[in-house]
Amino acid sequence: MERQLPDLSSIRPRGGKRSSKRDRIVEVFLRQEGHISADDLFERVHRESPGIGRATVYRTLQWMVDAGVARKVDFGEGRSRYEPSYRHPRHFHLICTTCHSSSEFLSSDVESLMEEIASARKFAASQSVVQIYGTCEACRTGATAAPIDGATTELVFARDALRMAIATERSGLEFYTRAAAFTKDPRGRSVFKKLAGEEKEHLDTLEKRYRELIAGDAELESRPTFLFFKGAASGLFAEGTKELREGVNDEQALLIGIKCERGSHQFFKRYGERFEESEGKRVFLEFADEERAHLDLLIGEYRALRARQSAPASAARRAPARR
Repeated sequence: MERQLPDLSSIRPRGGKRSSKRDRIVEVFLRQEGHISADDLFERVHRESPGIGRATVYRTLQWMVDAGVARKVDFGEGRSRYEPSYRHPRHFHLICTTCHSSSEFLSSDVESLMEEIASARKFAASQSVVQIYGTCEACRTGATAAPIDGATTELVFARDALRMAIATERSGLEFYTRAAAFTKDPRGRSVFKKLAGEEKEHLDTLEKRYRELIAGDAELESRPTFLFFKGAASGLFAEGTKELREGVNDEQALLIGIKCERGSHQFFKRYGERFEESEGKRVFLEFADEERAHLDLLIGEYRALRARQSAPASAARRAPARR
């Protein structure tokens, strides 16, 4: 995918004057995919702009790291490498100590643990690096697999985001279809049917979007998983559907739906806002907005149901006693 470059004036160091050499180095760096050493970057810059020295490239790399435009990583090769962080979702690495290849992943469980630890220690984290060293499948068994690295990360991120959204829509469709089947209150049944219809419509749209994404890369579907979000992988309404099977009344069904929609909205919004601009981020935030609309509808219907249930009792209290 073509990488959109940022406004370079927004990432210059504080108090730093405009420098055409620095801007040129940033442009070359942000066009690169994957991980690049300082020496390799210098060679690429030098080919395009022979007048730029090695020291200038090294200094520029450092302030790009400080500005959050680049990440510095160590793959155990004896030298550091750098990768763009602009429009590139935060992630961690699996690093093979035999062939020095790397594969990227992101885990909500790992991120949550790091945040919990930092919060408990009242530590203001500015950057986190998680790297797992070992031996890759190719070195162990000779099998080959398409890696997740550089240019492919954003595509795989979008693929996994769509898979999670699709799984959630499927579980939501099952939940609302089942709730509509047993709900006795006509208005509540109508709301559940409406939501089931919207879930089916959204599901069809997401599946079409997924097919279009896969069609653009023959290897995309076979690449390893990038996003490891346990709760979302099987659909965020799965637990709610289980509760329905155990038997609940109309009011309880609405409360379960509210809990599921609120959890889904918070999940996709939280992680969508955490990522840098990318297709995966857009999928998460679009889906969060849809879940917010469903949540508001369910809350409104729950309040209306409570009002209808309390109306006969209020009327009875107001009615004059018969003699």
